[in-house]
Amino acid sequence: MNPASVGEATYHQAVVDVLGALAYAELSGSLRMSVDADRAPGLSERLTLARIAAHSWDNYTRLESRLTDLGESPEEVMSPFTVAVDGFHERTEPRDWLEGLVKAYVGDGIARDFYREVARRVDPQTRDLMDSVLADRGQEALLAEVIGDALERSPQEAGRLALWGRRLVGEAIAQTQRVAVERDALAALLVGAWDVPGAEGDLVELGRMLTRLTEAHTLRMRRIGLSA
Repeated sequence: MNPASVGEATYHQAVVDVLGALAYAELSGSLRMSVDADRAPGLSERLTLARIAAHSWDNYTRLESRLTDLGESPEEVMSPFTVAVDGFHERTEPRDWLEGLVKAYVGDGIARDFYREVARRVDPQTRDLMDSVLADRGQEALLAEVIGDALERSPQEAGRLALWGRRLVGEAIAQTQRVAVERDALAALLVGAWDVPGAEGDLVELGRMLTRLTEAHTLRMRRIGLSA
């Protein structure tokens, strides 16, 4: 980020960027989870993934409504983030259904951890919306259960999926960094450029944030019996 641009960036634009990035992440997640649900091997798995896809769609519509209330076009606001998000998905195209599940579990988890970090740096009203959207309503446990059942049936897949998880975390961290620094207003928000009541953020904290994202990923992988 160009330091001179911090003064030009506005807090309103930063909030719009945050909500736009999160909205596109939820939209993309819903669409891709729907595809995974359609190719699931059994009815139980299809229902599980369809429920998660529907939850992501509901999150998207709430964010879309908030952006509209702010006088913004959701499509225009999301547009700057399509390259980073779509690029992540293109570089991490799963070879089979099981890799798709791990990708949803790992990728969605890291994204939610990142946006929870961002939520600490915004005003209370925006934070409440983000916290509500990012709340885990059982979707992570559902994915972990489906992956765990699959690994019980095919334990030989553990090594391959552990390697896949390592690749995913590298790509996901790179994506979050790209999203964070390519938009001046969003980058300014993360380093605490505005005095927002109750918000946190500084340059040192950014490094700690990336460390926390990696540590959370390690714990998430352990829950499904895979090494990070």
